[in-house]
Amino acid sequence: MYLVIIGISLLGALAVGLLGRKVGRTGAQLITSYTIILTTFLACIAFYEVGLNASAVSVNLISWIDSELLNINWGFTFDSLTVAILLPVLVISSLVHIYSIGYLNSDPHIQRFFSYLSMFTFCILCLVTGDNFLLMFLG
Repeated sequence: MYLVIIGISLLGALAVGLLGRKVGRTGAQLITSYTIILTTFLACIAFYEVGLNASAVSVNLISWIDSELLNINWGFTFDSLTVAILLPVLVISSLVHIYSIGYLNSDPHIQRFFSYLSMFTFCILCLVTGDNFLLMFLG
């Protein structure tokens, strides 16, 4: 579930970015908004599991840079501070997505905007949950 919190916003951004003309204006708005809202609900569940029950979760995906003195893993950490920061970030991002549906209704490039907005949310999630400075820098 913890990787889904990070990956859904990336999946929504890629779907709308690559298939923007096929999904249309309304589809781009709905896909990205629903993915961010779903991420917000999953972050609420993570806040209950990690923040209130005090059980930190660390997810290591791959070894990114592996040399003699330098080992950098591609991983994410969900502790009580991280999930406490995830909630306001995702709630505000959800509200921005919902507000942008009405505000940018006449924009001809709305699919690109919503793809960039979801990609921005993904980068913020990588910044917040990254377990090393290099991954936080990429976020």
